[in-house]
Amino acid sequence: MALTTLTTKGQVTIPKSIRDSLKLHPGDKVELVVTEKGEAIFRPVSKKVADVFGRLYKHGKKPVSIGDMDAAIRQKIKASFR
Repeated sequence: MALTTLTTKGQVTIPKSIRDSLKLHPGDKVELVVTEKGEAIFRPVSKKVADVFGRLYKHGKKPVSIGDMDAAIRQKIKASFR
């Protein structure tokens, strides 16, 4: 476990051990998600376009609505806390 302190500006320093473990570098994006239990999940968002290129298109497959995407995301998040 690593501890950090919240500054008066609402900032925290991510300890080096955590940055190294998550392979975070200056300029990387991170996401904070607050669960229903009031806990925060911190995860890196450091995908490059080349990593995801072509994953959204499948020949002959019907497009998915934004509502269906949102529902699938909610379901996946709920499943990850079980």
